[in-house]
Amino acid sequence: MTDFIAQDPNFQVRIKKSFHAQGLMGHLGAGLVSVSPGTCEIELPFSDAVSQQHGFFHGGVIGTIADTAGGYAAFTLMDADDGILTVEYKINMMAPASGELLIGRGQVLRSGRTLTVSQAEVSVVKDGKETVCAAMQQTLMRIVGRADVFG
Repeated sequence: MTDFIAQDPNFQVRIKKSFHAQGLMGHLGAGLVSVSPGTCEIELPFSDAVSQQHGFFHGGVIGTIADTAGGYAAFTLMDADDGILTVEYKINMMAPASGELLIGRGQVLRSGRTLTVSQAEVSVVKDGKETVCAAMQQTLMRIVGRADVFG
């Protein structure tokens, strides 16, 4: 992994504020664990609200956590007045997400002027054992000068 430098010295405050402004993260019960330049970690405890019919974490929830972790990893490297939007992502589900806790860890692969490529690995914790259940790669767009896409 490349050592990235945040352009905004207050990026952690900006990321936390943005994360807590997301209605979906609050609705799901997800928490922001850590952010550093080019990385982000999010956790989501299991509940019936995030399950599918077999009692696993729902694939849509796994994708949401991966997208958010990778997106905030990218957002750590942007300027204070920038916004960010996902352009695309591809996710591979590699194991059933059966457990008590979902962990999404995002990291930037390449940060460009307009587009950033990030990846996220999603793990599930069951009985103290962590298993990778999904891997995602995404492209994100830096948004500049739009008051409706900020933070």
